[in-house]
Amino acid sequence: MPDIDLNLLVALDALLRERSVSAAARKLGLSTSAMSRTLSRLRTALSDPILVPAGRAMVATPHAEVIADQVRSLTVAVQAVLAPPPKLDIREVRRDFTIRANEAFVLLNAARLSAAVTDAAPGIRLRFAPKPEKEIQSLRDAAVDLDIGVISGDGAELRGQALFRDTFVGIARVGHPLLETDRITTEQYTTWGHVVASRRGQFIGPIDEALAALGLSRKVSVVVPSFPAVIAVAAASDLIGLVPRSFCQAGVVGKTEMFELPLATPEITVSQIWHPRMDADPVHRWIRALIFDAFRS
Repeated sequence: MPDIDLNLLVALDALLRERSVSAAARKLGLSTSAMSRTLSRLRTALSDPILVPAGRAMVATPHAEVIADQVRSLTVAVQAVLAPPPKLDIREVRRDFTIRANEAFVLLNAARLSAAVTDAAPGIRLRFAPKPEKEIQSLRDAAVDLDIGVISGDGAELRGQALFRDTFVGIARVGHPLLETDRITTEQYTTWGHVVASRRGQFIGPIDEALAALGLSRKVSVVVPSFPAVIAVAAASDLIGLVPRSFCQAGVVGKTEMFELPLATPEITVSQIWHPRMDADPVHRWIRALIFDAFRS
C-alpha cells in the first residue's frame, strides 16, 4: 500500500467545499500556486480532474461529487484522532481503577483514598488488588493501573513517585520472654530464632548487614513469602519477625507485639509505580496527583 499523505485529504476537502483553488488556499493558509500543485497531485492520485473550469467558477466532477461527503467525514475523523485530548471533566469520567498494594496499605489508606476519589469523581471506582509478587507484566498490560511498593531493579522501564517512608520493627508473640526487658540488646535479639519474609526464598533480611557490621549474626529458621505470613508464624511460635512499621499501625499484627530493633535498618521508600504507557493519560495523571497529595498532606 503506497504511503498516504493526510495533507492531501485536508486539501481535497477544502477544494470540494470552496470549489475554488484560491479560496481553498486561503482557507489552509497556502499560496495559490501551492494549492494548484496540490490539486495536480490529487488529480494524479484519483485519476480524475476533481474540479474543472465553468466560466469564471469551477465545478466538481461526478466522481468528486460522489466522494465529497466521505472526504468531509474522513477529514473530521482524522482531525479528531490527531487533536489533543479534550479538557478533562473528572466528574463525568466513568472508569474502574486498579491499585495493587499490600494488606497494610489497604487497611490504612483504602477508606480515605476512596472517599477522596468519590468526592471529586463519583464515576471512578477503586479496585484494590492483592500483591502476591512483584511482577510488572500487569502494569504493561494495564490490568493494574498503579502498584504501591518499593521500586526494584526489575522494573527499570517503570515510572515511580515516592509517597512515604517506612521503617522496620521487630515482632514477637504476646508473652515472649524477649519482651520482658525494657530495652532489647543486640545479644538478646540474636539469641532467638527468626522468621524472614522473602519472595525469592532468601535467608537474609534488612537487618543482617547491620548485624554483620557488629560481628554478629542471627539464626533464621523459617523463610515465608510475605509479611502477613511472618506475623502468623511469630504469633504461633517463639520465632522473632521483622515487618514494616505500617503493618503495626494497620493493626494486622494479630497476637504479636511490636518492639524497636536494637540497631538501625535502612528506611523503605514506598512509591506509587506505573508503566510509562499511562504517563499522559489524563485520568491516570489525576489519580496519581490525588494519591500524592493525600500523602503529602
